[in-house]
Amino acid sequence: MPAMVNDSPLGITCIYSDGSTSISSLSPKPVANPALARQLLVALADLVHPHGRLDSARTIEVYLTAIRDLLTRLEAAGFRGDASKLTRGRMAEVWMATTNRKEALTRILLTRLDDLEGLLRPDVRALADGRLYNPNTRQLRRTLPPYSEAEWERLAGVCRSIVKESFAAYEHARDQAGRGADPQTAGWCEENVQWMLLDQGPEQAAEVLSLRFRRTNGTRYGIPLELYPGCAPDATGPLYPPWEVVRAYQLLFGVHTGLVPDGLGDLGLDGIDWAGDATVLLDYVKGRSGPESLVLSAKASRLLRQWVEHSSPARAHAPEHMRNDLWLRYSLRGRDKWQSGPISTPTNRWVRKHGLVDDSGAPLNVHSHRIRTTFESLRDRSGWRGSSRATIDPNHSPQVEGDHYLQVSTPAQKAAVDSIIEEAQHDMLRRAQTPVILGTDDAAELVARYPQTVAKLDLNDQVVAELLSGERDVFTAACADQLSGLHGPKGKPCPARPWVCLLCPLVMFAPRHLPNLMRLKAFFARQWKQMPAQQFMAVFGPYASRLDHLLTEDYFNADDLAKAAADVSDTDHDLPLRAEEMTA
Repeated sequence: MPAMVNDSPLGITCIYSDGSTSISSLSPKPVANPALARQLLVALADLVHPHGRLDSARTIEVYLTAIRDLLTRLEAAGFRGDASKLTRGRMAEVWMATTNRKEALTRILLTRLDDLEGLLRPDVRALADGRLYNPNTRQLRRTLPPYSEAEWERLAGVCRSIVKESFAAYEHARDQAGRGADPQTAGWCEENVQWMLLDQGPEQAAEVLSLRFRRTNGTRYGIPLELYPGCAPDATGPLYPPWEVVRAYQLLFGVHTGLVPDGLGDLGLDGIDWAGDATVLLDYVKGRSGPESLVLSAKASRLLRQWVEHSSPARAHAPEHMRNDLWLRYSLRGRDKWQSGPISTPTNRWVRKHGLVDDSGAPLNVHSHRIRTTFESLRDRSGWRGSSRATIDPNHSPQVEGDHYLQVSTPAQKAAVDSIIEEAQHDMLRRAQTPVILGTDDAAELVARYPQTVAKLDLNDQVVAELLSGERDVFTAACADQLSGLHGPKGKPCPARPWVCLLCPLVMFAPRHLPNLMRLKAFFARQWKQMPAQQFMAVFGPYASRLDHLLTEDYFNADDLAKAAADVSDTDHDLPLRAEEMTA
């Protein structure tokens, strides 16, 4: 749908694929600033497909309305020059007084004009590239809540059903086409019709089929309609999926990936990196932050491969400049038969046709941003680096996460957050208690001197006797026993790493523990040498700091510390380490 600028009357003409044209005039009266008006129209023409994304006369009229508003406001301010004479202060004054949509559209036009001809001053271009003065108040008022789990399952289920049925019909039609021949010579039958659709493409075949249908006076291809369970007389069959099927693919792909709508709609084949049979790397553009990449899950990879196969007949007959677009489709209605990118048809028709309802029984409001919000709310966070309790996506800033995702959690997620808070408060209370350090002379008087400690640790007489005699040479903390640790099932040895007990506020240390504490200190020193400082502090930092605090003369005498240090061989064999924990 190329476009060109008219000088009389001043406006823009769009040329459609079928040869028809539409003329949109900027104003029936002479324009007060024709030089600037023509420059803006040149930028608008370059935004029209195939150079840009605009593909409908209605959208072009919206841009023309924004141009009229800009020209009117500049004329009222006494401005008569072209784009090169615009100043930062003048544009700021105009944009602050207009609406969100008109400001956004005129910013787009000026930046495209500057890309084409380089007319804007640097400060004006920087202003046009910056933030809007008039934010979208409708978006600020209400954040779309995520779908409930039942609504999410219904939406995904309907999409999966449509995709499965349409692809099965496509495969059947391909098989029929493989057995068929040219119906002009071999006769009219279903196999030959599918052959013609696949071989000649939907445009030429649809004309022949419609003409044949009219000539046979109520039969299809010379066969009574009740004997041919195909689609409408002017349809192209399952070989070329209609927009309803493409919509199901797009929604299901969004369910599997959580891609932003602008990145999802504008995907191209050149952004897909087929890294093997099961791995796909997807490059897309996120309107707010620019180019991004995503490694697709197995489900998303299979769906993407299936769609590329499903759209291959359409890709073979589409115009050359559109064959790289991912969501390519053929439409029987409208001026532009070949389409790609986002679907402009209202989704309400699609929802009502397939009986998709929300939890209240009303038609489900399908919104691409809401799909992304639900994906972020339901995604599995167990694979994130660090604590499994993390609530901030590493790909988001805390502000974005808080504004768009955390405040719209489901009831189940709110309950999980409450339990996390309770557990964190419990940990804070435990850590508020200082460790118990037992000197050599104090160990025998433990029960008499610290009855509250014994009760706090839940130590029975046998455990206390083993501790005092040195038979039990483990840290005794809140678990009170190695077989009743907090990090594993009761009755099994605690799976926690040796340094984890250092942070327990109820741990007890005796001089006989010094050699093991020194071995831990040597282990931390070896890890410090081979790990980046940031990574070491994230993994071992709290434990190393606690150990440095304990191994001082404030808690142990200098002779015991020196003797323990002499017994350390500074090798990994001193500690029960796993393979991934060994020093390189």
